[in-house]
Amino acid sequence: MDLDTIREVVIAREREDLAALGASTAVLAGGTFLFSEPQDQLLRLVDITGLGWPAFEIVDGGLDIAATCTLAEFAGAAPGRELGTRVLRDPWPGTALFAPACRALLASHKIWRTATVGGNICLALPAGAVLGALVALDATALVWAADGPDRRIPLREFVLGPGRTALRREEVLRSIRVPRSSLLARTSFRKIALAPLGRSGAVVMGRREGSGRSAVTITAATIRPVVLDFDAPPTDTEIRAAVHTIDPALWFDDPHGSPEWRGHVAGLLACEVAAELRGS
Repeated sequence: MDLDTIREVVIAREREDLAALGASTAVLAGGTFLFSEPQDQLLRLVDITGLGWPAFEIVDGGLDIAATCTLAEFAGAAPGRELGTRVLRDPWPGTALFAPACRALLASHKIWRTATVGGNICLALPAGAVLGALVALDATALVWAADGPDRRIPLREFVLGPGRTALRREEVLRSIRVPRSSLLARTSFRKIALAPLGRSGAVVMGRREGSGRSAVTITAATIRPVVLDFDAPPTDTEIRAAVHTIDPALWFDDPHGSPEWRGHVAGLLACEVAAELRGS
């Protein structure tokens, strides 16, 4: 869709170019959502792809994923595959969540090659499965402003509700760090929708670290990702009790599923995920 109110496109080459952000300015990366519907309030776009961030950087603490990393790049991150200038040889089973999270979006290959990880996170949609996968892996967001300082925000605290995040007007999401402990964790993934190719009604992901510490994350069924933490892989009784304590106001309601249905199926999927985490 043409955005006929846009008067200027700023291609950011350095951090100081982010000073152009404001109420009538939007960040452009993949643009798959931005150009999908009218944006009459916008006069300027700031294109952050000119900053040249590498999609992945392997660091001592784990893996940094640039906000401009495409879904295709994200889904392809796995042991034996190339990540930027390096081949990932570490046995990082946690990356097994990446591809199914992208497939849960039901997007075409054209979208996969253009849409970005940062866009999926910052849209803060309940069905944002890439957001959910990174929350399930206990990732942290690095946030930039033109004049600093940097902020690091646990991704589970980044989304406040549908379309609402902790980003301030002058800030952009720079990258997401997945800790090494999560990359080494066993994971599990479940999804359900009302139709075979319908939007996700509930997505449940689990993580079990070497210490036994576990987490079950529910998304799509809730207005923001909900993380249930456990010191050890939960029993069916424990996971059912934890799901039951979720605030009823957090269950999402739209044509793709009622809150009652979403809560019920999320509980069933959570039990399946917990059982897989308990497996040897």
